[in-house]
Amino acid sequence: MTSEALWALGRGTGITALGFLTISVTLGIATRSGRPLLTLPRFAVADVHRFAALAGTLLVTLHLALLFADPYAQLRLVDFIVPFLGAYRPLWQGLGTLAFDLLLVVIVTSLLRHRLGLKVFRIVHWVAYALWPVALAHGLGNGTDAGRPWFLVFAGCCVLAVAGALAWRLHSNYTEYAGARLPGRP
Repeated sequence: MTSEALWALGRGTGITALGFLTISVTLGIATRSGRPLLTLPRFAVADVHRFAALAGTLLVTLHLALLFADPYAQLRLVDFIVPFLGAYRPLWQGLGTLAFDLLLVVIVTSLLRHRLGLKVFRIVHWVAYALWPVALAHGLGNGTDAGRPWFLVFAGCCVLAVAGALAWRLHSNYTEYAGARLPGRP
């Protein structure tokens, strides 16, 4: 495979991974809401959330493997684990490494969910809220296509989806908060 093909596939898998991770985060928020999402029952939303997370994880892995094989990217094994050591745009590449490290934490806790217990799983799973914006920042800062209008529209749609889900979750009639007493309300 040529260097150009590796670079194009590496970029494409990174962008597609961001899309799947956006779906996963958005549906993860929706799953916890206890409210139906369109006509899908809650278990179906949870299944799509898990599928999107798995697909995003596989695409991130492919993204890393392709760019590691690409001589232009000049990635070293240490660049996958220790952030901010890369030769090319160390800050932005380091954010990608940090996002990958956070993704590993989420994967490990998901695999050990039944051994860790639900409370520990949920606490550690909140790392996904940090993972997503770090991955987005990596794509915007290090991505070859970051300045192109189509990518900015794509990234904007990702931001709107997650922001909309967060606003929905933080709304006072959110199921988890329905029984909570709010200040100023009887």
